[in-house]
Amino acid sequence: MFHSAPKLTLISKPVFTEPAHLPVHWLGESSDGERLAEFAGRLCYMSQRNPANRQTREYLENIKRQGHGSVLEHANYSVLAEGISRSLTHELVRHRAGWGYSQLSQRYVDESEAHFVIPPAILDDPALEKSWKSQMETAQKVYVELVEQLMERYSWVADKVHRRKMAREAARGVLPNSTETKIVMTGNARAWRTMLELRSSEGAELEIRRFAVAALRLMQEEAPGFFSDFEIYTADDRREAARIAYHKV
Repeated sequence: MFHSAPKLTLISKPVFTEPAHLPVHWLGESSDGERLAEFAGRLCYMSQRNPANRQTREYLENIKRQGHGSVLEHANYSVLAEGISRSLTHELVRHRAGWGYSQLSQRYVDESEAHFVIPPAILDDPALEKSWKSQMETAQKVYVELVEQLMERYSWVADKVHRRKMAREAARGVLPNSTETKIVMTGNARAWRTMLELRSSEGAELEIRRFAVAALRLMQEEAPGFFSDFEIYTADDRREAARIAYHKV
């Protein structure tokens, strides 16, 4: 199976419980994550009465404008990402501060029916796609053959689970970077902003840029107060990119 776009699922988000002895005068629509950040910010100045009568998302807009991003670190979001390549995740996991990752293991998981992610530059060109798919199918066939041969080579290993692991960890070397993987990624809102700013820009590699734009849409729907200053647009290369109003919040 071949993938031409990522599949992203929000699997965890903040649940905010307001302390009864420190109630905030809330105004406007907001999510739990946005209220959590506002509560944390107001605690710093004991401004729970909301003297400026700001709606939550207006309050967060002011926070972003002033660069007081530390309050955004309280809100964590977890996303299951599928239909992305190992090439993409090699870049993604370089984002460390504020992030946690759990990724599918090729050492334990059988890739004899692995899926592959078509690079954006190849999409919609029949000749290129045909050549590329042929290479993927060949690599997968070689992987299957190697696993079978290595299982025989290590037949003396009594533990069959360990034997399969030995075979797969050796055979995975022939699988290309385009092999599809799955990853759970958890980051706080500040970390998400930093990653999205870098990876949705025109200078980003095309697949991770496509992923970042999709992730941005997901996060803007869930918590617009954190991500409303991002603008998605069509770049000169005719592909979607995004730019941000407030840098390094």
